Amino acid sequence: MRIDVVGRQFEVTDAIREYAESKIEKLPKFFDGTQLVTCTISKPDHDRVYRVELVVDVEKHENFVSHTDGEDVYGAIDATVSKSRRQLTDYKEKLKQGKRG
Repeated sequence: MRIDVVGRQFEVTDAIREYAESKIEKLPKFFDGTQLVTCTISKPDHDRVYRVELVVDVEKHENFVSHTDGEDVYGAIDATVSKSRRQLTDYKEKLKQGKRG
């Protein structure tokens, strides 16, 4: 799985990059076939709020997108990864149940 951590109007430090990667590395255990995760951290000028967005690309399935705003970049990363984890587990359960109708 490839992990890209990028900053938009914000310079991503090594500490933030390592923290985000350590949290994101745990996502494949919730759904197999996770190929690419793009983490975009942005902080608009003159704003105290960070926005963290995760796009999880899963093989042969749709992309999962989650985002969180927060004043603490580490807390925003945690919340966004938690949302992505929930999306992946919900989708996995949906596939296990099969078609309804």
